Amino acid sequence: MKIIDVMTRTVKTIMLDTPLRDAAEQMRAQDIGALPVTDGEKIKGILTDRDIVIRAVAAGKDLSRTMAKDAMSKHIRYVFEDEDIKTAAESMSTNQIRRLVVLDRNKRLVGLVSLGDLSRKGEDEHLLAGVARCCSESAAQHAAH
Repeated sequence: MKIIDVMTRTVKTIMLDTPLRDAAEQMRAQDIGALPVTDGEKIKGILTDRDIVIRAVAAGKDLSRTMAKDAMSKHIRYVFEDEDIKTAAESMSTNQIRRLVVLDRNKRLVGLVSLGDLSRKGEDEHLLAGVARCCSESAAQHAAH
C-alpha cells in the first residue's frame, strides 16, 4: 500500500510569522496536533502542540507575540506520496515521531501521514505495533525527564 492511499490530503499550513496563539486556536478548531510552517512557497518547519507547550508556554513566552518560526521544529521529516507505507512506518520508528510531511516528487506539500493514519488503514499489524511501541517509549522518556 502506498502513502497516498492512507495520508491526510487536506493540510492547513501557517506562515512563519503566525502568532502561536493563532496557531493553537487553529489546532483546537481543526482538532489537529501539527501545522506545517511555510514562507508562502516552501515548507520551513512544522509546529506541533508539543512545540508550543515546551518552547513557549513552559518558557513563559507571550503566545500573542511569539511567532511560529520561534517554536517550530526546523528539521522536517518527510516521505514521498508514491512510497510504500513501510517507508513511513520505518521513518517514524527510527526518528520516534508520530507524523510525517508528505511531498510529491517536486517536493511540494500534498499531505500528512500520522501513526493514526497508518493504524486505521495499514495492513501490516506487526510493523505498526513496532512503530507505536517505539513512539510510546519516546513519549515515556520525555515524560521522565
